[in-house]
Amino acid sequence: MAVSEVEYHLAEPQPVEDSELEAWYMDDLPADQRLPHRLKPNRPAGVAQLRKLGVLSWKLNPVQYETDPKLQAICKVRGYSYQDIITVSPEKLPAYEQKIKSFFEEHIHTDEEIRYILDGSGYFDVRDLNDAWIRIACKAGDMIVLPEGIYHRFTLDEGNYTKAMRLFVGEPVWTPYNRPQDQHSSRTKYVERFTAGSIPVQ
Repeated sequence: MAVSEVEYHLAEPQPVEDSELEAWYMDDLPADQRLPHRLKPNRPAGVAQLRKLGVLSWKLNPVQYETDPKLQAICKVRGYSYQDIITVSPEKLPAYEQKIKSFFEEHIHTDEEIRYILDGSGYFDVRDLNDAWIRIACKAGDMIVLPEGIYHRFTLDEGNYTKAMRLFVGEPVWTPYNRPQDQHSSRTKYVERFTAGSIPVQ
């Protein structure tokens, strides 16, 4: 399927200088996972730093997600052929306690993890190349892509609610591979790619 220049332009990740996505390095206190867990003093992790880890982000309009040309262009350019919507809250998600616990187990996937927050908010935590945790605060309109092989996890924040679109290339495979996975081919591919200094954004 041919992709036009306009579609390529629409699908580009949000410029670093325009992004309001907030991220920071985490403390290691054994408090509620839904708390911000900022270091004191706070140590921000900028969007440019996230890009060096392969994390991409966009700001979209969640009100028009069903007809949004920007979302359509992203899906076309990046090959996202599957999508569904998941609501994560104690009232809406079956087996909530079990699933929220599994989401927060540190793991990798053999494909990208793509999430578009339509309502509510939550945290995606990713490991940097020195194995420190960075917490990414995502709210309505934020779309992020975590690369194959990155160690990560997800939790709700204190709002206890998020509604998100999940996207995938082809048939979805949601299998998490919990750490340690340092010998897994997806993990070794990630390490080789993102420690080499050449990190494409698309």
